[in-house]
Amino acid sequence: MTQRFSVRGKRILITGASSGFGAHFARALAEEGADLVLAARRVDKLEDTAKAVREQGRDAIVVPMDVSDHASVEAAFGCMPALDVVVNNAGVSHEGPTENIAESEWDRVIDTNLKGVWAVSKFAIQQWQRDERPGSIVNIASILGLRVGGRVAAYTASKAAVVQLTKSLALDCARYNIRCNAICPGYVETDINRDFFSSPQAEKMLKRIPFRRLGNIDELVGPLLLLASDASSYMSGAIIAVDGGHLCTTL
Repeated sequence: MTQRFSVRGKRILITGASSGFGAHFARALAEEGADLVLAARRVDKLEDTAKAVREQGRDAIVVPMDVSDHASVEAAFGCMPALDVVVNNAGVSHEGPTENIAESEWDRVIDTNLKGVWAVSKFAIQQWQRDERPGSIVNIASILGLRVGGRVAAYTASKAAVVQLTKSLALDCARYNIRCNAICPGYVETDINRDFFSSPQAEKMLKRIPFRRLGNIDELVGPLLLLASDASSYMSGAIIAVDGGHLCTTL
């Protein structure tokens, strides 16, 4: 019997839920019947996301959390309800020549994108082991973790490490019925990049995408529902690219 991609009744933690992908994922998962724990540094913005979730008839808990700060993550998990799924979505970037990256900027990107994924996963796994419950971790990586891009060295390094961390967690946690998979989005239209991708400078980049267009944020929801639901119960360590075929282009 084919399983539906159902998350109804699951409690799902989303990091970086104050805006962007995280806020969109929260609304999409709520629409499919999930209850949400929303984590980020900007509590006021989290409350906006929580309000939208509650208006959809689902529960939403707001948790202040700075994923780059191990103590902040530990404190958040000290009052965390029982979880079924964790979506490690929080992330930042920095653009510029590698030789000009300040140490503080390098640390900001690596600590948020990589250490944050490790810390949140660590405490979620401890919770599941303590309660003897299964769990699912979904990491939001990037196609830039699979192929390199220019002027974003810290970001590409962090996302490549997230891909490998995903596989490592999958291997280490399989015995506990805890799964870990990753989604690697390609170039997806958001409020931040919309103006750039409508400019003439972006035409060459778009021509390298076989679909000849950016992705829509809604096109990430299907893979997310798959990995968050029991339909993917035999999947762990999987890296799913959602990129319009961008990774298939020739060198």
